[in-house]
Amino acid sequence: MKKITRKKHLEMKLQSVPYHPNPDVTLEQYTTPSVIASDLLWNAYGLGDVEGKNILDLGCGTGIFAIASSLLGASLSVGVDIDGKSIDVAREFSQKLKLDNISFVCGDVCDYNADFKIDTVFQNPPFGSQKNAKKGQDIKFVKKACELNADVLYSFHMASSEEFLINYYNDNNLEISHLFRYKFPIPKIYDFHTKEKADVDVIVIRAIF
Repeated sequence: MKKITRKKHLEMKLQSVPYHPNPDVTLEQYTTPSVIASDLLWNAYGLGDVEGKNILDLGCGTGIFAIASSLLGASLSVGVDIDGKSIDVAREFSQKLKLDNISFVCGDVCDYNADFKIDTVFQNPPFGSQKNAKKGQDIKFVKKACELNADVLYSFHMASSEEFLINYYNDNNLEISHLFRYKFPIPKIYDFHTKEKADVDVIVIRAIF
């Protein structure tokens, strides 16, 4: 597929990325909206973190960040997720787009070991804020990104944890260069949801290792 060169075209293409086929509340599976994914990836592209780079999408779900990276000219995009059904959807959609520089791995993010040099990591991990969800999963993802010796990290977190996160990143010698702020829409997909949609304030931290 021809590389996308306009942000609006990227957003339009990402609107077709399927949602999680069977969302699991314990994994806090919420598909990143195309408007947020396209904005973040376009910013990353402008900062030189995508085109010609090796991209890793940790906790990729149906692969929106890996797919977006591939569409923006990444040399290689790899998505990793523990949910096999979501991985199947990501693979099928990537094949539909005829992307030949992308692959997906089904497995626990914490157990993943890359066999290639990673330039940029994108991740929208569980925040541990939902009923029955494990706490501190986002920090586990950050630790894993550190272990993988990537150059740059883009990581989603709850905005309410901003002070703690900034201290955590600084204490672990991660240089925060940018903070992106979004209102993340949470749709009514689980039994305990009482509203049709709720907006949650999130931040994305760009950190340099």
